[in-house]
Amino acid sequence: MTEQTTGRRVVTNMSLSLDGRYARTDALDMGWVLPYAVSDVARDHLTGLWEPATTALLGRVNAEGFLGFWPTVIGAPGADPRDEAFAKWLVDTDKVVLSSTLHEAPWERTTVVDGPATEVVGGLRAAGGGDVLVLSSASVIKALLAADEVDRLALMIFPIFLGDGPRLFDDGLPAGKWALVGQSAGEHGELALVYDRVR
Repeated sequence: MTEQTTGRRVVTNMSLSLDGRYARTDALDMGWVLPYAVSDVARDHLTGLWEPATTALLGRVNAEGFLGFWPTVIGAPGADPRDEAFAKWLVDTDKVVLSSTLHEAPWERTTVVDGPATEVVGGLRAAGGGDVLVLSSASVIKALLAADEVDRLALMIFPIFLGDGPRLFDDGLPAGKWALVGQSAGEHGELALVYDRVR
């Protein structure tokens, strides 16, 4: 049974290499993500995550990357309709950015919070609404996994070994079961997996 015990779901999404890494040692080198991230499977996977969400939760670095890029997709010639729909959602939805260095949000509908991810999520759960979607922010996801605050774990697995770089799953995570609630495979060997925490 995948019953949820408290308020809103916290949904995390991350892309990983087959050897469990979310980035190379040079974190700015994202060339390994293509062509997988623009596949039908990846686009449909992301759509299924953002549609029930009413809040995006991001770390500062990801916020700067996401909010610097995605708004430019809106109205861009040849943009995939799924990409454009996600971009519009990201612009229009409430965003919470965790940062100890950013004091004012340069983006609309954005609140900057200097505090632990677990406390922020507690406040968001209490406030009510749709899902809280954590978009590829490894530091936030790691903190929430360590505190057992993730209700849905969404992963895109790309068929590549990076060989180095940080891993998402650290030793010492709380023991627990997860139920597979969604899976699809793409033409390039990428896998979209969605797990719900069994409580």
